[in-house]
Amino acid sequence: MKYLKILLLAVTPFFVAAQTPKFFDVKGKSIIDLKGQRIVLKGTNLGNWLIPEGYMFKFKDATSPRMINQVFTELIGPDKTEVFWKKYLDNYVTQADIRYLKSSGMNSIRIPFHYKMFTAESYLGSNNSNRGFELIDRVIKWCKSENLPVILDMHCAPGGQTGDNIDDGDGYPFLFENEASQQLTVDIWTKIANHYKNEPTVIGYDLLNEPIAHYFDTKKLNPYLEPLYKRVTAAVRKVDKNHLIFLGGAQWDSNFKIFGQPFDSKLVYTFHKYWTATTPDVVQEYVDFSNKYNVPIYVGETGENNDKWILEFRTLMEKLDISWHFWPYKKMNNKSGIVTFPTPENWDLVVKYADQPKYSFADLKKYAPADRTVIENALNQLLEKCKFENCSTNDGYLKGLGLKEGK
Repeated sequence: MKYLKILLLAVTPFFVAAQTPKFFDVKGKSIIDLKGQRIVLKGTNLGNWLIPEGYMFKFKDATSPRMINQVFTELIGPDKTEVFWKKYLDNYVTQADIRYLKSSGMNSIRIPFHYKMFTAESYLGSNNSNRGFELIDRVIKWCKSENLPVILDMHCAPGGQTGDNIDDGDGYPFLFENEASQQLTVDIWTKIANHYKNEPTVIGYDLLNEPIAHYFDTKKLNPYLEPLYKRVTAAVRKVDKNHLIFLGGAQWDSNFKIFGQPFDSKLVYTFHKYWTATTPDVVQEYVDFSNKYNVPIYVGETGENNDKWILEFRTLMEKLDISWHFWPYKKMNNKSGIVTFPTPENWDLVVKYADQPKYSFADLKKYAPADRTVIENALNQLLEKCKFENCSTNDGYLKGLGLKEGK
């Protein structure tokens, strides 16, 4: 019995070690996967799902979620709009979508989310403070079964971090000048990190998407950014020492000059690039930053271009060992994405109303649709057409990404 106890004591640490979950890590300029191997992330963003964007609905001026919600509310009323959003969130990304993304050859995805989904603030017809977890947990479960790890991206932060439709705010990056919004950002990230601290399918947390647009007083606002990153990271590390932290530069995730010496051992620095040349000089400053501080860099968003550009930029990223997630996965009647779905009948009437300036209740009555059931039918068609089974692939785009063509 004595020898048996000694044997058990001797082997117990090995069993414990075997059962301890592994997490993504960094080593020098490389991201390390769950097997301890260097990995270059390649995949897409689930754009237009948890954060609808007007241009993907073919709207010109109703660009942010609250503006889109207002258009639909004016067209079909608040109750039916609430039902619409519930179905939309259920239909736009399903298990079939996740299974397809894995089968295409991707090894990861990025999930943009709105902070309001983790508060009691009204958003897309609901004020359920657990809705963010309910929706993201569901996707993570599917991703776990497909071995498709995810990055969680706070695309819309309290107060607004960008100052444009991107953050669904009020036209200025108020986050950086308001303590209450900063504390709420810290609290939400702490809540998220505590929830996912033991989930290895989560690669890490992209703290703020595209902060501080270039047309504001950047000399005034930029100095606030890294201190806020440090504050959020410190709070996250109190509950979660496992996951990576992704830090985006100022001015649409482009300006790394705001960063000093890395302040955490698991940082990845992220930049976004759209509509540039596809030559090495476009990303040289980020490569130089990576070399200087011996840290990984990653392009969290890029794309929205023709197939030739997609091929050239993706090839450049892979030559430089830079991880990438192209934007976005799915769009209505558009070739600059991985899959597309048909435009609903009479959608032009929805677009016409959305793009019509309305300054008073008299305007609301003036431009109201003659038959609201036609509009309701168009919205209901969108709910069906956006389902994966009704989507088709953009094979030229997929070829540019080096992924499997077709479904």
